[in-house]
Amino acid sequence: MRLGVLDIGSNTVHLVVVDAYSRARPDPFADERSIVRLMQYLEDDGSINPEGVQALERATRKAVAFSRKNNVDELIGIVTSAVREATNGPQVMERLEKIAGTKFGVLSGAEESELTYFAARRWHGWAAGRIMVLDIGGGSFEVSLGIDEEPEFVASVPLGAGRLTKDFLKHDPPRASELVLLRREIESQLEPLAQQLKELPSPDHVVATSKTFRSLARLAGNRISVVGPEERRRMSRSDLGDWVERIARLPAASRMELPGITPERTYQIVAGAEVAYKAMKMFKIKRLEICPWALREGVLLERIDRFDSAPRTSGLDLSDLG
Repeated sequence: MRLGVLDIGSNTVHLVVVDAYSRARPDPFADERSIVRLMQYLEDDGSINPEGVQALERATRKAVAFSRKNNVDELIGIVTSAVREATNGPQVMERLEKIAGTKFGVLSGAEESELTYFAARRWHGWAAGRIMVLDIGGGSFEVSLGIDEEPEFVASVPLGAGRLTKDFLKHDPPRASELVLLRREIESQLEPLAQQLKELPSPDHVVATSKTFRSLARLAGNRISVVGPEERRRMSRSDLGDWVERIARLPAASRMELPGITPERTYQIVAGAEVAYKAMKMFKIKRLEICPWALREGVLLERIDRFDSAPRTSGLDLSDLG
């Protein structure tokens, strides 16, 4: 079956298409994305303004046309923090559902965190032991921890790179006073999580997902291997710390000349770097590995797991064992 996940996110409208089979790894087929940067369309009352709604509708039509052109059998739509929290979010979602021809799932921050954790667990496997997963989105930051396929700890806080850029960084490059207020906000949101995590067993492996972490790892990390089309990268806290102040001093146009900093991320990479570094410091993480699977893959994997609940047919009769 050809499956598509259409993710209406805070920064992009992103469609991922895979060929999916029962008990098999999803085979990537194609993807299509539109940069929206939804935070720029939020009004003071928390609503998405008409220009933003039109941008979402254009991006959704484009994604739906792409899915039909590529013979997607089932389209799964999800919306995350920016639309979920908008005061006119339900009305906007209703309009997008009419365009897509399918109901959208509205994911809470905890559900986003759980699905991202699930994808990372499947990617890294049981040998990774207890894993901690960090994810920086446009509207929120998620952390999860566990040893099984369901995490024992999940949390979501409003520390998305797009949200923080809109709320705190009004100038390009940001002023020192803006960075001070930004760092205070990040610390105040992360401190309760740090205290909770101290009471839990330490992770054996820390991984990070999202475009923000991937961009930072291209800039401040090291490539450790290439597995098929996937590049494995690791990033230390000290290497990231060397870059946090430097990128904050650069204007957005100059940041695009740095490795890994794409045009759609250059405006919010300063806030993203601040969150990443503070999280690593306050959670006492010395290094982490970038995981290529995240929320969309978690949604796909959950759907694939429901393909066939029947027992495995291996040809062996196990009834007499034991």
